[in-house]
Amino acid sequence: MLEFLANSQKNFINFLRIGIFVVMAWIGGLKAFQYEADGIIPFVANSPFMNFLLSKSADDADSYKLHKNKEGEVIPENIKWHEANGTYVFSYGLGAVIVLFGIFVLLGIWFPKAGLVGGILTVVMSVVTLSFLITTPETWVPDLAGPNHGFPYLSAAGRLVIKDIIMLGGGFVIAADSAQKLLRQRKNSFS
Repeated sequence: MLEFLANSQKNFINFLRIGIFVVMAWIGGLKAFQYEADGIIPFVANSPFMNFLLSKSADDADSYKLHKNKEGEVIPENIKWHEANGTYVFSYGLGAVIVLFGIFVLLGIWFPKAGLVGGILTVVMSVVTLSFLITTPETWVPDLAGPNHGFPYLSAAGRLVIKDIIMLGGGFVIAADSAQKLLRQRKNSFS
């Protein structure tokens, strides 16, 4: 069993690449749908890395909190606000970027330079996503008179975000594996 696992590392790393690609392609693709775009607005509006890409800031009197739609909910007034805010255009662009990152990761199976780029981009994306734990109040259970609120009590949004620590680790593994392949190629070309 130990030898099988040790000898399967290359295949498992490729499985990791495929898994990261599936997650990025699926989640990135969902960014083209209204419910998903509406759902990312608390993260984007509060992020110092992204909020400048929207037309309105989280501090506006016409705040995103007044125009949040529940998943699957269609409130025309809220959709108009999101259209004016640039939420949907931003979401489409973000989705395309995430899918592109996933393609780079997947291409790493055959092209180590693409894999290195994909791994590094996955690390950067994961760091930005994990920063939402600091910047987005909705990642923590609010104080609604219950005993459990604030840190360390993750809300559903926080539980979604914290999983990116796995993507961070995966990005590092993909980048390291791709770098090893590139170094071997370089060494073989000089031999």
